[in-house]
Amino acid sequence: MEFVGPSRFSGWKDGQPVGVPHPQAWVQIAAVSRDQTRNTMTLMPSLMSDRLIETYGIKAGAELIRANGGRQRLEAVTSSFRALEGGRVTFTVLNETHHWVSGNNGDRMYETIDGNATKKDSRYLAITNAFLPGEDSVAERMREAFEKIREGRASDIGFMYDSIEAHPATPLTPEAIRIVLPKIRGDAVWLRVETILQSILDTTIAPSRSRRMWLNQIVASEDALFGPAQWDVLRDDSKTLQPGDVITLGFDGGLRDDSTCLMALRVSDMCAFVLGLWEKPDGPAGKDWEVPREQVDSAVHEAVRTFDVQGFYADVALWESYISEWSEAYGEGLAVKAPGKDAISWDMRTSLKASTLANERLMRSIFDRKLAHDGDLKLRRHVLNARRRTNNYGVSFGKESRESPRKVDAYAALMLAHEALFDLRARGRKVRKRTGRGYFL
Repeated sequence: MEFVGPSRFSGWKDGQPVGVPHPQAWVQIAAVSRDQTRNTMTLMPSLMSDRLIETYGIKAGAELIRANGGRQRLEAVTSSFRALEGGRVTFTVLNETHHWVSGNNGDRMYETIDGNATKKDSRYLAITNAFLPGEDSVAERMREAFEKIREGRASDIGFMYDSIEAHPATPLTPEAIRIVLPKIRGDAVWLRVETILQSILDTTIAPSRSRRMWLNQIVASEDALFGPAQWDVLRDDSKTLQPGDVITLGFDGGLRDDSTCLMALRVSDMCAFVLGLWEKPDGPAGKDWEVPREQVDSAVHEAVRTFDVQGFYADVALWESYISEWSEAYGEGLAVKAPGKDAISWDMRTSLKASTLANERLMRSIFDRKLAHDGDLKLRRHVLNARRRTNNYGVSFGKESRESPRKVDAYAALMLAHEALFDLRARGRKVRKRTGRGYFL
């Protein structure tokens, strides 16, 4: 359509949009390997009728197709990002962007294509299979950008993200695949369900690859604590936190680079709610950023005033003075006390065993579907960022790496709120409500 068809809007006629061809259309099929572009380009002759070829004077080649005396062109390009710089391309297809990684210069190729499109006010379309998390591919970056827009952490710059994905809990059984696959493949009717089913049932093929290839599922990397399949099935949009609800609180604080989170876990149904999440903004806004401590302090006081807080566990790192004040103000009224120096303090730095056991208890609640959440996207991101860290006591958690921008602080706060709830049920004491009345005999 961009090559010779009426792809550009020119106005309205009888209430309908009218398109015109671009007079100097320059279309590129871009990929990081010659084989990928060849797969696409070899299809072009079969898509062109004799009438189309005659009408537009199309001259087809293996890697370059011209029309209208060379004024319009369609070509295949690969990962020489320097050669692409400054091209007057009007439309680019980015092919299989889950393979576009830094190792093959795919990331720099994408930046060049975006720069060219911006200069010419042109367009590009990225097509891909589901990416492998952790590879930092262009497909993964685009998905993360889309998630930031959904969360309100980035401006909506007007790009469309379209992905038809199977439900996370879809089983890899013949009965389920025969129902789900026709819905996922859309109009790609050449994909035969029975042939794909044979591949899915082949035990030499990893289930994670089958889910990415055929169900469009973003499957967790091997060292992730949880994948979307484990977390998303716990979502219940009907859940809301009401004033007076009995809860436990969890807190994990940072200063500059790390996030700070205050989590609530309702005692009655073990449903998690984010009461506050403070994160370093992207770009220039993040320069010299620090966690707004006054806002965090206010959020804690507001939570205690609004809800019936039975337990409150807070990691003390970088927040010792605030936690001491919170403990002094509210510690006496808590039904369960933290194992630290006061009623709230939980120092995750000094007790690897305790933190590991707490993490395993939370993992079991998630795997057993005893925990629920309201679908908060920021909490989801932090939970899926958590990576498995095995030690002598069991399975703990951490970030991808020490300097990774993928934060897990909300998951840490959830773990502390969950541990407070576990202790409340195991050894909590009843706290008599104060009425303010005094009696003298």
